[in-house]
Amino acid sequence: MKLGLHQSARMEQRLLQSPQMIQAMQILQLASLDLADRIEQELNENPLLEKAEPGSGEEGAWGSEPERTIADARLEELERVDRESWHRGPLGSAEDSDRKQEALQNAPDSALTLAEAIASELAFSDLDEATRAVAEYVVNSLDSRGYLAAAPEDIARDCGVAGADVETVQRALTELRHLIHPAIAARDLRECLLLQLESHHFDDPLLRAIVELHLDDVTTNRLPRIAKATGRTLDDVVQALEILRSLQPNPGANYGGESAVAILPDVIVEALEDNDAGVRFGVRLVRERVPTLVLSPQYKEYLKLAKKGEGERDWVRKRLESARWFIDAVQQRQSTLLRLAERIFEHQREFLEKGVRGLRPLRMQQVADEIGVHISTVSRAVSGKFAQTPHGTLALKYFFTSGTETSDGEVEAQASIQQRIQDLVGKEDRYNPLSDDQIAALLSEQHKIQIARRTVTKYRKALSIPSSTQRKLFQ
Repeated sequence: MKLGLHQSARMEQRLLQSPQMIQAMQILQLASLDLADRIEQELNENPLLEKAEPGSGEEGAWGSEPERTIADARLEELERVDRESWHRGPLGSAEDSDRKQEALQNAPDSALTLAEAIASELAFSDLDEATRAVAEYVVNSLDSRGYLAAAPEDIARDCGVAGADVETVQRALTELRHLIHPAIAARDLRECLLLQLESHHFDDPLLRAIVELHLDDVTTNRLPRIAKATGRTLDDVVQALEILRSLQPNPGANYGGESAVAILPDVIVEALEDNDAGVRFGVRLVRERVPTLVLSPQYKEYLKLAKKGEGERDWVRKRLESARWFIDAVQQRQSTLLRLAERIFEHQREFLEKGVRGLRPLRMQQVADEIGVHISTVSRAVSGKFAQTPHGTLALKYFFTSGTETSDGEVEAQASIQQRIQDLVGKEDRYNPLSDDQIAALLSEQHKIQIARRTVTKYRKALSIPSSTQRKLFQ
């Protein structure tokens, strides 16, 4: 084998992405709230970028031409601030500062965890040092439901509290259950329910027998089996289950948790007029959270005044170019999102008129071909975006769905079929619920939709609808 350096020529095809392309793709994928944060970040970092004043054009008036010495002094100050990463925040009015301060003050606090919420109540209890330490250990060992699988012997061994024994653990558990919930730190669902029955003084042997021996039968709604095994009537079993349903299976559910995330639409679809020709719908972007960006005319003037060859000119030019790229990326994002939304709701006009039953199958590739972009662009554009429609606020991805051809040649969207299944179940006789085979037969008979029983089962599970056995009510 001969070793050495040599030259060779070859041809290959590669996609090279410029920084501008990468930036445009990243901005396209951002939802409006994330984009607003990204714009604020860019305004902080680039002094050549600013928000357009309402009613003004892109080019603001500079006013009288400043003296060169004043311009040089301002330019040096801006360069110094830029080197310090603009730690003092963006250049803006006092009104802008007030609005941001108000937003910070009105921002909700992060939700306490289950352990933090319980510990805050435990702080006011009158416990000795060892018992309090064991109680804190228990609190920090709970799962999200408020359960603790360890036995008192295991807790006493593992808690690391000097002198702690099973009696200490029992005192800690008793205090927690008195302060927080009668079933907190239960080991499983059976113990959780039994502790609550004891706390509420329910001494009915049937209730205890159901909890101790027949929870699986309750889950599968096999009430006649429970009646036969306990020697009680079916009516007695139904009444006992009503009491059990009043209990809390997750004792930690009322503590901690996560704050609800607000869903804000990026697109609004609304009816504009209703005449003989029918309802006309308009599609628009929510622009309030995405300000119009412009180049600062002052800095363009600095570019003219800066001496050729000096660092100030390069400093201004780089930031000017970055600002233009960012403005173009935001404008391209808005334009692409609007064109995409308009095309989606052209196809889904029946949804706007009829609701979910009017939803039609639609593929991303189809929309990409129609607006002349790659399918990956469509995927990025709809990611995390929501549309406010006459039938609720829904993710844009919701309107891309597969479908099934009916016997009369029409195509029914998957979401539409699921809605029809939900409607059939909602109207059924709960004492004689529809099986999946019967639902499939009704879909074929009433809506000409031919799908297999296993497909009905899949859609039913996707809708979190229990089986017919579990839905059945007993008289």
